[in-house]
Order: sequence, then structure tokens, then C-alpha cells
Amino acid sequence: MWASEQLVLCADEQTGLRAVIAIDDTTLGPGLGGVRRAVYASDASAISECRRLAAGMTLKNAVAGLPYGGAKSVILDAGPVPDRDALMRRFGTFVARTGGAYVPGVDMGTTTGDLGAIRSAGVAVSCADEDPSPWTALGVAAAIVAAVEQLDRRDGIDGATVLVQGAGHVGDALARDLAARGARLLIADVDAGRAEALASAVGGGTVADSRALTTPCDVLAPCAIARVVSERTIDGLACRIVAGAANDTLATRADAERLARRGIAYVPDFVANAGGVVQIHASESGHDEARLRADVLAIGARVRGLLEEAARAGETALTIAERHAARILRAARADRQADGAGQAVA
Repeated sequence: MWASEQLVLCADEQTGLRAVIAIDDTTLGPGLGGVRRAVYASDASAISECRRLAAGMTLKNAVAGLPYGGAKSVILDAGPVPDRDALMRRFGTFVARTGGAYVPGVDMGTTTGDLGAIRSAGVAVSCADEDPSPWTALGVAAAIVAAVEQLDRRDGIDGATVLVQGAGHVGDALARDLAARGARLLIADVDAGRAEALASAVGGGTVADSRALTTPCDVLAPCAIARVVSERTIDGLACRIVAGAANDTLATRADAERLARRGIAYVPDFVANAGGVVQIHASESGHDEARLRADVLAIGARVRGLLEEAARAGETALTIAERHAARILRAARADRQADGAGQAVA
């Protein structure tokens, strides 16, 4: 109930806005996280997903070593709106009320143009001038290569079969990157035409979206909807590794243990898909492209280390990554308390 630092419910009759902002943790800095626009079965499900995604952003930013906390927002999609820019500007006024504690960015269902409209309300945003999707894809590719290399004790990914579930911006860029590295690609998407176009571009094949989870492959890369791996679907998985761009890949934490019992390695989504937030930080910090690329590719080394530690400890990579994030947050809170005590003495 009280897990989030701040939960904001937003409503505006004139524009039809219904939205949720969840600020999970600002220990490391302002909460950075995307604005998702999607259809929800109920208001409660929208709130629940927003809070869960915000908690994932706390972990993502901490493990990536970034000076941001975790936050997220969702705008409930009730169908076409007369003026989308007006809706986004109105949402921006609610973001402004957080006093800088929330920095919104692009997510599923929103665009750089939407972020520009939100910014016009006088708030700081990310992603209004550049789509971070290619950098997210690069980081996921690095994670997949590292996982294959670590499990197979070899160099590269040549000949490995990767099934990319979701042929959107990130899935498209990921498939092209992996194909260039010699992987064999299978593409699944709810839009069969889009899947076919991408498969043709990368010399791969297509799989019906309904069969994406049960098709044999080395790596399943979820790059679309959340929580595709669950107690209900795990028994049918025909992959050796799950590593993708989708946030909130597991329905519950217990699913990581279920995967392990089946001998399937899981790369935590908040580790694999951190390339986008690394790009956002690089843009804010003025890093050049060479440094940005190196920082994103470092996700591969991070994944390799997690899998090695998990194997030694007999634990899941999820447990190891969560523990690492918790240590970072504890240290930051201790530093903050020490600084406060020092100021009080002075």
C-alpha cells in the first residue's frame, strides 16, 4: 500500500485526461521514467502497473550507476482524443506539481512529440529531442551476446537463434544488430505484416505471435508487452535464455526461480534494457557518442558478472541484481544521513 514515495492521480474533464504518476524512490536523484499510454481493464490495474514499473526504474537506474531515482506514469487510453497535444500539455501541469521529483520520458504508447508537448507546460523532460530506442536496443544486444557467451563458453553469437517478440522501434533495431553479429532471427508481432517486413530485412523468419513463447530458440527476447513470463507460460517455453527490452517481463519474482528450475537463464529486464536511460543521462551530461556507446555496451559486462555470480552463489541473476541495487541505495541513504548530521553539527 505505502511502497511508493508519492502517488499522484490526475484527472481533467476538458481534455479527457486520466493518468497516474508513481514516484517510487528519489534516494539517488529525481525519479526518471517513461510516460506510458495504454488501455487498462480498470483504474486499479493502471495504478498497480504504474507503481510496479516505477519500482523497476529505481532498480534500473541504481544498477546502471545513474544519478536518478525511479518513477513512472501511465495515461489511460480511452480511445481517440480531439487534441492530443492539449492532453499532453495538461498532463505536464500535473508533472509540474511534483516539483521536479519526476522527469518523464518516452514509453510504450508515447512519442518524442508527446514529450515536447509535456515540456511546453514548463517542466523538465527527457526524450523530447531524441528517441532513446536505438540505445536501448544496443544495450539489450550486448546483454544477449554476454548471456550466450557466458552460458556457452564461447565468443560471439554467430549461429544462435534469437526470437524477438515485438517488432517496434526497439525490437526492430535489436533484430538488425543481432543479425549483423551472425545470429539467426525469428520475429513475432501482433502485426504480422510488420513482423514479415523486419524478418525480410534481417534474413530471418516469422513466428505467429501466439506461438512466440513456445517456439524453440536459444534466446527469447520479449520487446513488447509486460509479464509474458509467468507460472502459466513457463512450462511451455522452448528457449535457453530470456533477455529482452520489455519492462516487467516476469509476472512475479517467483518466476525467476521457476525459470532456473527449468534450466533457463533470465537476464533481469532492468539490467538488459538500461541503454535508454544511459543515453538520457549522457545527453544531460554532454557526453560524446563514443563515451555513450561504451557506457551502453558496458551492460554486457554487467550481465556477464551477474550470471557468473549467480552461478557461484546458486542464486538467480535477479536476486543478485536486486541485492546490488539495495546496496547502492543503502549507501546513498547513509551518505545522506551523514551529510545531514554534519550540517546539523555545523
